[in-house]
Amino acid sequence: MDPWPRTPDELVEVQLRLAALTPPLWHPSGAVPRVGACFVCFPRGFEGPGAPGDRAWAAAVVTAGKREIDVTVIEGEAPASYRPGFLALREGPLLEAAVRALPLLPEVLLVDATGRDHPRRAGLALHLGARLDVPSIGVTDRALIAEGIWPPDEPRARSPLRLGNEVVGYWVRTVKGARPLAVHIGWRTDPQTAVEIVLAVTAESRTPDPLRLARRAARERRAHAAR
Repeated sequence: MDPWPRTPDELVEVQLRLAALTPPLWHPSGAVPRVGACFVCFPRGFEGPGAPGDRAWAAAVVTAGKREIDVTVIEGEAPASYRPGFLALREGPLLEAAVRALPLLPEVLLVDATGRDHPRRAGLALHLGARLDVPSIGVTDRALIAEGIWPPDEPRARSPLRLGNEVVGYWVRTVKGARPLAVHIGWRTDPQTAVEIVLAVTAESRTPDPLRLARRAARERRAHAAR
């Protein structure tokens, strides 16, 4: 497999190529599938775009229903600083390594990044899914460039996020009184399937359970390293 892009120009080329692909859409075959998630964190108090070599902890989990099957955490260094639209340069290799370290790959992966909601229609959630050959869904607090009004303040309410005439995801209200999540289509997923999966694995917390577990695992390893 080719290495991750290392420069903005290389990443743009890959993103444009991925955006032009039309792989067959994935749909769950009945029961809630094995849902995975991955998350990367940096040292506490970290602010700004960072720099190459920043210490990082990346975690990946696989769940079945409400049960956590596997979790992995790796420590490494970020290859690049953060730049909007180029998150893959900073986090992509770390997240891929964490997911590949799992004994069992998920059937669908939640990523703290956007998918089609991206200037080149191929954000990190889509890019990572393509590299892993795993259907993927992005889950973020905010849209990147897509637009859409928030849904009513009721659990499970949703409203579309659009880039032009294309629906690239949904605002989804998981908890009454809390800010909705932006749920993004990624690799081989459509908006409706993305929303259904996110709601199926979100219990009492605003954040989907697999993503919450991955975030907690990464932060716990970070805390342990600081002792």
